[in-house]
Amino acid sequence: MKHNFFKVGAAAALTVTGVSAITSMKTVRAANFTAIKQVKISYLPGKSLNIWTNYENGQFMGYRAKDGTVWNVAETALDKKGNLWYKVGTREWIEARYTVDVTAGEKAEVSQAPTVKKTEAKQTKTTVNKKTAAVATKTATQKKAEKIAKVKKAKQIVNTAVKKTQNITKTSSTQASSKAASIVALAKQQVGKNYVWGAEGPDSFDCSGLVQYVYQKAAGVNLPRTTYDQVKVGQTVSLNNLQPGDLVFWGSTTAPYHVAIYVGNNQYVNAATPEQGTILQTVSSYFTPSIAKRVL
Repeated sequence: MKHNFFKVGAAAALTVTGVSAITSMKTVRAANFTAIKQVKISYLPGKSLNIWTNYENGQFMGYRAKDGTVWNVAETALDKKGNLWYKVGTREWIEARYTVDVTAGEKAEVSQAPTVKKTEAKQTKTTVNKKTAAVATKTATQKKAEKIAKVKKAKQIVNTAVKKTQNITKTSSTQASSKAASIVALAKQQVGKNYVWGAEGPDSFDCSGLVQYVYQKAAGVNLPRTTYDQVKVGQTVSLNNLQPGDLVFWGSTTAPYHVAIYVGNNQYVNAATPEQGTILQTVSSYFTPSIAKRVL
């Protein structure tokens, strides 16, 4: 496809886009045309101006005029919107608003557009396709690598969180075990002391008073005063899965009448009755707790 432009000089005045990337340029001298004026492209610095097939609803021709280059104008025209256009070739047009007139005394090298051979365009197309494929492959590889990195980072975050949780759980479990051991030891130390209704220690207790005293002194846990309120604290656990330090209750599961501290080996310490006082007893089938709570 041959384009006669009304200009002479450097073919580098145009930039080329798409598959028709120019590898060889041929200057077409405008000996048969008379230029009515010369204009210089005054577009954005470093940018180029599109060249169109017509001033009215034209199509982009695939190449551009570089900013600062000078062009011969053969004809002018106004489009339907009143915009001024310049014809710079046999059917090549540029928008006048992006140009400035070249004065008569101003020396300027007039730019020249290339002609593109079809064979060269095909070769260029192949080269461009190869480059595009290489870029696409690189982009896909980069995306895959980024995805792998994100997954790896997410796993690291999860693993770190799990380890922290495990450490916290382990620490909490260790602390609970330590407190439970202190509760069991202090509860056993109260064995032999008197039972007095309403007593809270340290010399005598009733059942809930003993529990409140031992938990506060051994573990720093402040429990309510009565069995009715103590049964509301902590987590309900199976009577078949008791651990030292658990509380065991008798009577109603919501309003029990008696409470004791489980100390392991199927035994518990409780302030039983005025006759028995505070004693260590074994869980039996005829006096089985109705509910158990784990406070720690």
